[in-house]
Amino acid sequence: MIIYSGTKDSFIRDLIDDGLEAKLEESLKRKMHISAVPNEVRSWRNSLTQMSVVLNDPGIPKDAGIAIEYNIPHTNKRVDMIITGLDRTGMHAAVVIELKQWEYVKAVTDKDAIVITRYGKGEKETTHPSFQAWSYASMISDFNSGAQESGMCLHPCAYLHNYDPLSNDPLFNDVYAPYLSLAPAFIKGERKKLRDFIKRYIGVGDKNLETLMLIDSGKLRPSKSLQDCITSMMAGNREFVMIDSQKVIYEKILHTVANNTGKKKVLIVEGGPGTGKTVLAVNLLVKLIEEGHSASYVSKNQAPRAVYLSKLKGTMKKSRVDFLFKGAGCFVDSPRDAFDVLLTDEAHRLTTKNMYSAGENQIMEIIRSAKTTVFFIDDFQRVTMNDIGSIGEIRRIADQEGAEVETMMLDSQFRCDGSDGYLAWLDNLLGIRSTANFDFPDDFDYDFRVFDDPLEMWNVIAEKNRVNDRSRVVAGYCWNWISDGKNDPDVHDIVIPGTGFNMSWNLGSTGTWAVDAGSMDQIGCIHTCQGLEFDYVGVIIGNDLRYVGGEVITDYTKRAKTDKSLNGLKTQYKTEFERQRGASQIIRNTYRVLMTRGMKGCYVYCTDKALAQHIRDSMHVGRGKKEVVIDE
Repeated sequence: MIIYSGTKDSFIRDLIDDGLEAKLEESLKRKMHISAVPNEVRSWRNSLTQMSVVLNDPGIPKDAGIAIEYNIPHTNKRVDMIITGLDRTGMHAAVVIELKQWEYVKAVTDKDAIVITRYGKGEKETTHPSFQAWSYASMISDFNSGAQESGMCLHPCAYLHNYDPLSNDPLFNDVYAPYLSLAPAFIKGERKKLRDFIKRYIGVGDKNLETLMLIDSGKLRPSKSLQDCITSMMAGNREFVMIDSQKVIYEKILHTVANNTGKKKVLIVEGGPGTGKTVLAVNLLVKLIEEGHSASYVSKNQAPRAVYLSKLKGTMKKSRVDFLFKGAGCFVDSPRDAFDVLLTDEAHRLTTKNMYSAGENQIMEIIRSAKTTVFFIDDFQRVTMNDIGSIGEIRRIADQEGAEVETMMLDSQFRCDGSDGYLAWLDNLLGIRSTANFDFPDDFDYDFRVFDDPLEMWNVIAEKNRVNDRSRVVAGYCWNWISDGKNDPDVHDIVIPGTGFNMSWNLGSTGTWAVDAGSMDQIGCIHTCQGLEFDYVGVIIGNDLRYVGGEVITDYTKRAKTDKSLNGLKTQYKTEFERQRGASQIIRNTYRVLMTRGMKGCYVYCTDKALAQHIRDSMHVGRGKKEVVIDE
């Protein structure tokens, strides 16, 4: 998605006529459903004015294509500017430019591609501009079939038009040479060099903006899922390009582990659905092992570990996989500091002692067992009464154990079409939290539909699944597990009267339902899909979530008796009012997790017709004349 597009001439004319900023603001609101902040507007004004001067050269074709604020596929990140046309051989070409307001870089770091520079009123670590430009171009190359199939050459660079270099300037330090060679950085006083760079690759204009349209309207290549790439990743291959906060956090964790001289360290990495927590954890595991550290990936949820084991079968010994991928209950008797680092994914699912596990407190046991512990967490993914993992609780126990604590935030979005707007809309819809943006995102490529017929929804998902076996149907836990692993085709758990829909839970499987052939014949639940992702997900919302009296309500009494998620509710809360309130967050979080498993689309069926209509109504808020695809 491109926020602004035109030719070189129309871009310069819009800037001269003082209409460019207004067009950018209006288009950003209309296409991405977000408002530009004052700093962003100032950045446009300063950087784009500088670029108009750069482009004011007859050697750069007047009909070269100009794209401003291109939204990178499957992410919430935007490229500042792309210049398109044909090169001297007649091939499609694009110059990808990262624009920076920076005036200086304070220091080189010993972390790969990381610099220290000024942000706002302070200084912080961030990615080198050349790495950022290269990583963005790589993302376009990876996911845009229009660019890929046309043989388009992408040429990234960075332009720091306010930057006054010092002697031996940190920006051009030799440690950054690999990225500077991939994406050169141009600074104040180097307009001619930038012009020459553009002219080297854009020799002919972009007739009818054909090259630009290949990028903007090119069909997206299928996005990768971690479960499909785990074998290649464990072999040391690069499957995912880390961008922005992912790269900064990755390097910070590696640096902390390498320089831990004895003081216990706890790093908390916070991020919502689709921000790459698990991808980051597995990338770190591979690198840490490569560097000779004793490291393991830890998760409370058994399903992701079972999937990884099934995928890695035949490539490494089971004992090796079991060492690298551990359950959260494995550290009860572990010696203190037995591991250099433990990478704890889905940390919100950690528990104290209960009927299923020994030990006292999984957070405490994991921290005690490692010199450095990393917790990947989303406070809004707590889905059982036994889940104690929260940022506050981790901090409390870390302090108790004498550990230094640092919290970091992942802000890149890679699921649900990379839309922060969808997540904001969903959080408002489910009543999880109030957000500034509660309208359904406009011009949204994510395939979201509401169905009146669960069988029809299942059939559409089944059709999607025939492409690559990466689509599934899941449900809220509102139906008892009657089949209980009996494998009797005449016994069904989920029966929706009057619809012909009769299916069973997947709970009798080995934990690899997410990747097993034939899984479309079973319905997944929160316990077998949390931490995993699909191309398309169908979600059956049961009567534990309804729309009554103008609001979305929860009702824990409609949950299945066989569901253990609310065990302890009546013990912890004495009154019915307290129980409903205590269970409410669990139920809302459950549907939030289910409705964010799909990378390309989410289809919904509600047993409560009023809730289905409310979701439809919510999709139309602020949509103007744009039609929403809804199955009636």
